Amino acid sequence: MPAAFEVTVVVIVLFGTLLCLIKEWLAPELAAMSGFAALLVFGVLREEDIGPIFGNAAAATIGAMFVLSAALVNTGVVDLLAAKFRALTKGSEVRALVLLVVIAMPASALLNNTPVVIVFLPIVLATCRTTGLHATRLLLPLSFLSILGGTTTLLGTSTNLLVAGAAASAGQEPFTVFEITPLGLVYAAVGALYMVLIGRHLLPAADTVSSTLDLNDMRRFYSAIQVEAGSPLIGKRLVESRLLKGPQKLSIYQVVRYGHVFHVPLSQVVIQADDVYWIRASASAIAQAETLPGVRLMRREDPENEDEGSDKLDAARAGDVLVVEALIGPESRLIGKTLKRAALRQRYGILVAAMHRRGRNMMQDFETIPLAFGDTLILEGPAEEILELHAEDDLLSLQELDVAVRRRRKAPLAIGTMLAVITCSALGVISITAAALAGAVFVVLTRCMDIKDALAAVDWSILFLIYGMLAIGTGMEKSGAAAMVAEGVTGWLAPLGPYFVLAAVYVLASVLTELVTNNAVAILLTPIVVGIAESLG
Repeated sequence: MPAAFEVTVVVIVLFGTLLCLIKEWLAPELAAMSGFAALLVFGVLREEDIGPIFGNAAAATIGAMFVLSAALVNTGVVDLLAAKFRALTKGSEVRALVLLVVIAMPASALLNNTPVVIVFLPIVLATCRTTGLHATRLLLPLSFLSILGGTTTLLGTSTNLLVAGAAASAGQEPFTVFEITPLGLVYAAVGALYMVLIGRHLLPAADTVSSTLDLNDMRRFYSAIQVEAGSPLIGKRLVESRLLKGPQKLSIYQVVRYGHVFHVPLSQVVIQADDVYWIRASASAIAQAETLPGVRLMRREDPENEDEGSDKLDAARAGDVLVVEALIGPESRLIGKTLKRAALRQRYGILVAAMHRRGRNMMQDFETIPLAFGDTLILEGPAEEILELHAEDDLLSLQELDVAVRRRRKAPLAIGTMLAVITCSALGVISITAAALAGAVFVVLTRCMDIKDALAAVDWSILFLIYGMLAIGTGMEKSGAAAMVAEGVTGWLAPLGPYFVLAAVYVLASVLTELVTNNAVAILLTPIVVGIAESLG
């Protein structure tokens, strides 16, 4: 096949993939795998190229590190660090930022950034509620500091592992775990000092809605409660009952009796069995209301599935049942699904009591509205099931889930395994890939986590994005497109000196990462940068 044709195909596939990523026409992993498929169809890649792509050591290492990170979360190690943060903050914004530098940054040097941020998010919000600090001055620094911590070791982020793997594939000496640490520490220190001394002053000193979720929370949800037979409230006047006089601060705006709206002033309503009261209240107030004897939250449930999943919830009522507020995250698999289709009740025994969207309380038929990023739900269900749903990153809890971690006694094993992986790979006893894979298997064998949890911990969308972009990178190298770009850039920038070239690479990578995912940028630029470095000597 003519080289010019292959280069043309690679360029079209590359720009088509980047356009899909920038415009978000397709999910990143689907866009990348589509490019992979196109290169196979047009003959730029052949069957013998598939094996090395899917057998890439960096991708295998990243998958294993997902499991190791999850083991530390599952055994409560990260929770312990977060608890230390909460105890030491003492109402000082500077102290809180310094503690994030001391705790969150080192944690993200060894763990994937995402679990670190997810664990610390409710901790930071809870700290702001109890100390009066502004969450808007801490949440963005939390994100940045976790990223900065990830620059200090090879294990800190999947991008580091990808670049190291791509460089090794291009014939460079393999990176060691701490080879980038000296530069990373400088980078992290400068970034941390900037955030503590300057950056925080550029952020608004305002309260997020989530940081003010308390008994006096100003955000209100619509829901309904029903008086059960035998309730001690029966026979009492509504306005004198604990429903309106207790700490719940419920606003009752409609009474339904015998299936019909009861058009009587609230002052004249005497509570009867099976009365339904439509209420408007804060998340915490709704949770407190259900603790009243003889009162239960009403839910809209699918009659066709009345028995399905209900046994699971009823069996759990003797144990821990949580009422929590949770946010639909940006990567949630629930986005675009209705609550009815998501079937949280059938799958987990979790009931949805209310829904809130961007300042609007979704009162009518919210179970038929497609969920979107940022939607907030009030959930009730067994503690273990809510924790499981939270662990799958479909929902981000806005409250601390005060439930004992089931495998806390396995924490020493999880910590020891991570230290062993780092030590063995740093000393060159075995490769980082072999150490990480062995560690991932070990934490499952020793019951730090179940095999189901281990598989769920792997972010398969990231892995397939990596495989797709590795294929495009391989196509660039095989067709000669990467060499052409490297030679062109070298001829243009070489007279300006290596420092200018380094700065240009840094700016290019930074700009591209604002447009497309960082893993894609790393895979595409690494062979080009290796070619530039070699041509410059």
